[in-house]
Amino acid sequence: MSETEPTALVVIGHHRSDSLTAAVAERTAKRLAAGGYRVDVLHLEEEAFDPRGNTADEPDYGNREKRYSEEVHRHIARVHAADVIVPVFPVWWYGLPALLKGWIDRVWNYGLTYGRSRSPMAGKRMLWIALAGLAEDDPNSRLTRDFLDGPLRVGISEYCGIPDAATVALYDSEGQGLTGSERDRHYRELFAKADAAVDGLL
Repeated sequence: MSETEPTALVVIGHHRSDSLTAAVAERTAKRLAAGGYRVDVLHLEEEAFDPRGNTADEPDYGNREKRYSEEVHRHIARVHAADVIVPVFPVWWYGLPALLKGWIDRVWNYGLTYGRSRSPMAGKRMLWIALAGLAEDDPNSRLTRDFLDGPLRVGISEYCGIPDAATVALYDSEGQGLTGSERDRHYRELFAKADAAVDGLL
């Protein structure tokens, strides 16, 4: 691929490489590559990212040109290089898993993703792909929808200057009570839903 092709950063927010989350992320990366993107896959666990904040990540906030830890700058360089950012993650307790939440907390920092007159994230697009264990018709699924549309799409993407952001929830990710062909069909439908969302980026 040439240097002129757009770049997609796919972020895997699950600690297991054999998880459904990782499978959806891998499928997403392949689909983006087939659509003409250079794909950077960031598997936070495999790259030993530490989600815990530390003092190096909180320098003098009075200094607009402060420098964060080297780990933060390595990660934000990959974010800045991407035209499209696609976090893929499970929804736990109607929120982000600690691994991905810590990545946002540490890396998406002041001056790096927000806090400038011109956003360092201007012109980027985002797609949040969430895997939810509960069924879509569960009364509490509204909490998942509210979480995706509020804290993620508005609170993170739009706040950081990325109004072109979308979310998709893959419900009943555990396929509870399903067996045989019914279970296979369920997962085909989940993958198809993720594919359709990714196609919106192509």
